This record gives sequence, structure tokens and C-alpha cells, in this order.
Amino acid sequence: MPSHTSRRGLLFGAAALSTGALITGCTSNESKDDDSDDKSQQVADDKPGKKVTIGFAGPQADHGWLNAINDNAKKRAEKYSDVTLEATEGSNDTAAQIGQVETLINKKVDVLVVLPADGKALTQVGLKAMKAGIPVVNLDRVFASPQAYRCWIGGDNYGMGLSAGHYIGEKLKDKKNARVVELAGLDNLELTKQRSKGFDDALKNYPNIKKVARQAADFTVESGQSKMSQLLQAQKNFDALWNHDDDQGVGALRAIKQAGRDDFLMVGGAGALSAMQAIEADNSVLKATVLYPPTMAASAIDLARALGQGKGINGMAEFEIPSFVTCYSAVVDKENVGQYMSTGFK
Repeated sequence: MPSHTSRRGLLFGAAALSTGALITGCTSNESKDDDSDDKSQQVADDKPGKKVTIGFAGPQADHGWLNAINDNAKKRAEKYSDVTLEATEGSNDTAAQIGQVETLINKKVDVLVVLPADGKALTQVGLKAMKAGIPVVNLDRVFASPQAYRCWIGGDNYGMGLSAGHYIGEKLKDKKNARVVELAGLDNLELTKQRSKGFDDALKNYPNIKKVARQAADFTVESGQSKMSQLLQAQKNFDALWNHDDDQGVGALRAIKQAGRDDFLMVGGAGALSAMQAIEADNSVLKATVLYPPTMAASAIDLARALGQGKGINGMAEFEIPSFVTCYSAVVDKENVGQYMSTGFK
């Protein structure tokens, strides 16, 4: 089950350039090539630089996506000879995770990357790290105060729904009185509400399409199978299904197969490897999945490394990393599944 945030778009922190630096930039007689060289020394790249110890604290990997988060962070850190990763044992107990982050603070790591089990509950320990001079990269589940982190990076739940809705909309735009159904996740989670809102907002662009049913599952294979069976019994005819989560989608596909239904297209969510393999095989109703990319953890390590080295990131003019980075919810279908297959999580 990918995580809890509703931030959208790509928001960039203002570059804290001094007046002197601005004047120098405007009046220097040096060539443009020299300016480029100066900038290149200010951005992080793959070349070994200042050694950085990054503390990483995440929740227990009790879901394929969370396990992929841990793997992405560790593999990215291994890529850099100048990075030492101090990773805690994941915990869904907020008190235990707070203790783990405090241990990393006491170890005086250079930067922290934290995916909190509960953003609100871990806000105080984020503030404690920042006050201790340890910049925090807040991964996905957002802290309650922006003062608790230097940079936030995460997924876009509203964007997932938007992408799914537009993909289905374009597929059905020429069909008169098209009908769609939705297999959501846990309704008590904000992420589920955001995904459904994005989906509904996208469908408003297609007046020929009506959402005729919605069932909430709970991100498990078993619930996906049970709730999908109910949808199939209640709705004898529809043209498309959006399922919020690829893990519960495994169960949904079982129910669909058992019912002998193949008269609609299905779009999944999150980007599980099993979903991508099914899309590539093209032998079921599953035709696409919308990403909530666990690669954000690798990007969080990149951002933490840049922070620890006092640098910006390549491809941006600022000398500092952004304050907020929202990962795009791309649609993976048969046309591009080969490109994304390596990012699929188990």
C-alpha cells in the first residue's frame, strides 16, 4: 500500500543566493564556460566527493511497495563510494521508530531520510533532528510541520486517480454511455480519498462516461478477490475498472477469471511487477497500471547526498536542492512496459 500524502506538482525551494553572489553573476567578466564550470562544482554528480553518512528510517516492510522502498534506498546508497548508509530495522510502532530516529541523531549522522509510520506522530523527532543541525529528507508520508524537514519527496495519490481516469477516458471517449467501476483501497485513509477524487475529476472531462459502482477493499489479495466478486455480481455490464492497488488486484483478477469475464479493461495502481508482467503478456483484462514509484527512495538518497555535500542537483539552476519534489504518476501499458519493468516491485 503506497503511502499517505496529497501533495501535487513539483514545487521548488527558492535559491538562497547572497546579494554578493548575485552581483558577481551580473558583473563578472569571466566567460560563460567559466560560469558553467563554477556551477558544475556546485551540483552533485556520480563522482566521489565529500563523505556523507545518511541515516535511513522507514516502517516495517509488510507490503511489497514498502519492501521496494527499502531496497531502492539501500541499492542507491551502494552506488556511491562516498555514502555510508545507517539503516534502522523498520517498525510500524511509532514509539519504536521515534527511538530509532533518536539513535541516528545521537550517532550524529550527516543527513536523515525518514519515511514515518505516522507523519504526525514523528513530527517532533523530525524537528529535533533539524534543531540538532541534521537536515531531514521526509519521504512520502509528510510531517505535520514543514520545519521538521528540509526537503519532502513523495508520490501523488490525487495524480494516480487523475492519470487512471484520463487513460480510461481516452480509451472510452468514443463509446456511447460508457460505464466504469472502481475498486478502491481502505476508505479511512486519506490516500484512498485522494485517489478517488483524482479519478472522479478526470472522468468529468468525458461526459459519455459514468461511474456506476465503487467498492472499497483493504489492499490485500483476499479483499481484492472478495470485493471484486461483489462488484461483478452487482454490475453485469461495464467497460472499465480502476483498481487502486496492484496487490489487491491479484485477488481481483482471480475473481474476474472465476467469473469468466473479459468484456472490460482494467487499470491497476502502484506498479507491482506482477501487474507489469500481466500487461506485457496481454492475456487478461489488465491493460495498464498507474505508478506510485518506490524509486522515490533512491531519489531521496540522491537528495540526502547532495544535502550532505552542500550541493544542488544536476539539471537545475539553483545551488540548493528543492524543498518539495512530487513524483509523477505515470501510466504503464503495453507500449512502455519494457521501460518500467525494472521498477516493478514484488
